[in-house]
Amino acid sequence: MKSTLFIQLKPGKDAPVKRFHPWVFSGAIAKQSPNLQDGDWVNVYSSREEFLGTGHYHNGSIAVKIISFQAIESKSAFWEKRIQNAWDLRALLPLDKTNAFRLIHGEGDGCPGLIMDLYKDVLVFQAHTIGMHRDRDEIVEAIKKVVGKKIKAIYDKSRETLPTEYAQNCTNGYVFGEVAVPYTVKENGISFSINWITGQKTGFFIDQRENRALLATYAKGKSVLNTFCYSGGFSLYALEAGAASVISLDASAKAIDLVNANIELNKMQDLQHQAIVGETLPYLKANEDEFDIIVLDPPAFAKSMNAKHKALQGYQKINELALRKIKKNGLLFTYSCSQVITRDLFYNMLVAAGIAVGREIQVIHQMTQSADHPINLFHPESNYLKGFVLKVL
Repeated sequence: MKSTLFIQLKPGKDAPVKRFHPWVFSGAIAKQSPNLQDGDWVNVYSSREEFLGTGHYHNGSIAVKIISFQAIESKSAFWEKRIQNAWDLRALLPLDKTNAFRLIHGEGDGCPGLIMDLYKDVLVFQAHTIGMHRDRDEIVEAIKKVVGKKIKAIYDKSRETLPTEYAQNCTNGYVFGEVAVPYTVKENGISFSINWITGQKTGFFIDQRENRALLATYAKGKSVLNTFCYSGGFSLYALEAGAASVISLDASAKAIDLVNANIELNKMQDLQHQAIVGETLPYLKANEDEFDIIVLDPPAFAKSMNAKHKALQGYQKINELALRKIKKNGLLFTYSCSQVITRDLFYNMLVAAGIAVGREIQVIHQMTQSADHPINLFHPESNYLKGFVLKVL
C-alpha cells in the first residue's frame, strides 16, 4: 500500500514511537501533508525523515494511531494477518465452556480504534475512529477469509463510539448476514441473553469473565450484593456457586429486566435472588443490612484527564460506604474501568477509604481484564481495568 500522505515529527519527539507506543500527539508534529482528512492513512517520519510507522490520521489531540511500525504493501493482506493473529491467540485461551469473547481489542491486538466481540457465531464490529470505520469493508472481507463459516453475521455498532459529526451520517446495522436478537451465549457454562442492538457497549461486558469466575470460588453460602449489575453477570456466578442470597442492583430498569431474563434462562427463579432498580450510593446509605460480599463495578467515572480528581472522590465515597457494609471477614470486589485512573491511583484511593472507615483490610487478589482483552506491552493505557479483592476484618 503506497501512501504519499505523511506526518513529520519535531526533533526529539520520535522517542515514544521508536518505543512502539502507537499514539502520535498533535504537539509532536512539525509538518504534514496539506488537506489531510480524518481517517486518512498516513506515514509517520522522524525529523531525519526515518520511516516510523503508518496509521490513521485524526485532527485532534491524538493525531495518529499507528497500526503498523512496518510499511504495509497490501491492506487486504495486512488485515488478514492481523485478524489471523487475533484468532490464533483466542484459540490458545481456556474457552471450552465459553462462546462469547473479544476477538479484536484495539491497541492490544495492534488495531487502535477497533473493537470486535464474538457472540457464538455473530461478530459485533465497533469502530472508535473514523479511519477504522472507513476501512470497515476491507476488514469484513478479511474476517470472512480468516474465520469463514464460523461466522453467520457481522453487526456494525459504531454510531455511538464515533466522533459526533461523522457519526451523523452512519447507521448501525448488519454488514454481513443477519440474525434475530436476543441471542443466547455461554460463559463458563452459564447462559446469557445478549442484544447487541439495544444493549450497552456491544451487548455484554466480556472483560469481567475471569473475575466473575473468581467471585464464584468465594460465594457458596454467602450473602452477596452486586451493584451496577447490568445484566447480572456476577449475580449469576454467585447463585450458580451456591450463594445463600444475592441482591442485584442497577439504576436502569432495562438492566434489571435483563437480570431477570438471565435468571429465568438459567432456571434460577427459585433461588434467593432479588433484583432492585436503584442508585448504588443512596442504597448503600439507606440500607442497614450487611453482606458477606459486595461487588462494586461502576461505569467509568472519568473519561478524560480533566475528570480524574472528581472521579477519585466518587470512587472513594462509594468504596467507603461499601466497606462499612461488609460483615466481619467479608470481601469487597471493587473495580475501575476508567483508563485515566491508574492502578496506583485506584489503590491509593482504597487506602484513603480504608483509613476513613478504620477497619483492618487485606488485599487478597489484584485483577485486570480477561485474557481476550490483551494488553499491548508498549501501550500501558490498554491496561484499563483495575480490580482488587479486599478482605475486611
